Amino acid sequence: MANKRVLILGNMSKPGVCERIEQLREWFATRAEIIAIAPTNGELPPESGSADLAVVFGGDGSLLSAARMLVDTDVPMLGVNMGKLGFLAEFNVEHMQKHFQQAIDGQIPAIERMMLRVTVLGQNGDSGKAKFASPAANDLAISAGPPFRMIDLQVTRSGNKIARYLGDGVVVATPNGSTGYNMSAGGPILEPTLDAISITPVAPHTLSLRPIVVGSDKTIRITASRVNEGTTLIVDGQVSCSLADGDVAEIRRAERGANIIPHPGRNFFSTLADKLQWGRSPHHTL
Repeated sequence: MANKRVLILGNMSKPGVCERIEQLREWFATRAEIIAIAPTNGELPPESGSADLAVVFGGDGSLLSAARMLVDTDVPMLGVNMGKLGFLAEFNVEHMQKHFQQAIDGQIPAIERMMLRVTVLGQNGDSGKAKFASPAANDLAISAGPPFRMIDLQVTRSGNKIARYLGDGVVVATPNGSTGYNMSAGGPILEPTLDAISITPVAPHTLSLRPIVVGSDKTIRITASRVNEGTTLIVDGQVSCSLADGDVAEIRRAERGANIIPHPGRNFFSTLADKLQWGRSPHHTL
């Protein structure tokens, strides 16, 4: 038995994931000790922090869930895409098998992707009234919600006012998440290794309010000055918290990031071009 240890995580509700993991169980067992096989929407199994590698089956959403689960560890993750896009989960099953030994031996260095810590405080930011807390691998978004009136958000950074955001909400994204909701809302694409955070308004009620990129070294505070009954803060598109007037969302850089194994045959810009058709026109190819 090899002395390397592997943690296998998967979106067990996605068609084919359970079956594929079961088919590969013996294959993994001949190459490493299997610590556990667990769903990405469950609790982190005991001893997971001692794994040399976590192999995550599903897709980009599964990898985001796994990143939040493993945020307090240094375990590198290899994402196996069994969905549609596979922007973060870059490996298919064949490529995972081809590069597994290199990955678990540390021969393919993981790239640390910055993560955030999000805390929602009630009663105008009273630190004793935390109503929600979560790590975020991609982003957090505040969405107006029903009855769909314009909301008023005050955004500051280390006590300095950035802007008053009037509109349908705001997206605060890591470089990792800049190609998600942030990009769809008109925000900038950030190279994954940058030490920066993008703040992008959603349908702002002024032409002068545009996306901004700030350093990750200071705390961002978003005060819900006036929101709707259905206004919601959403982390990575997966976990959420309702917001009320006076609530404050505090966003700071997490102490640890998500360690993601890159596909050795690709780079960030080739993935942009292949997966999102970035930089391509009807008349030219890269």
